[in-house]
Amino acid sequence: MSVQYPRGRATAGEKPGNEPEEVKLQNASKQIVQNAILQAVQQLSQESQRRQERISDNQGHIQLGVGELTKKHEKK
Repeated sequence: MSVQYPRGRATAGEKPGNEPEEVKLQNASKQIVQNAILQAVQQLSQESQRRQERISDNQGHIQLGVGELTKKHEKK
């Protein structure tokens, strides 16, 4: 997920690569926001995966419990 932002344009007398301070700050702010969003998405994905694993584990325990009940019932 990459968001492209337009770069600041050099005006007459400015050398390319010498961006005004405001443009540098804007670019730094955008990078911080992008990193924060990426980190939040990764964290949400990990939490979702852990939740899904817990659900799968719990379903396995429930199925084992049902199987044990069936075996005990068959012995009678």
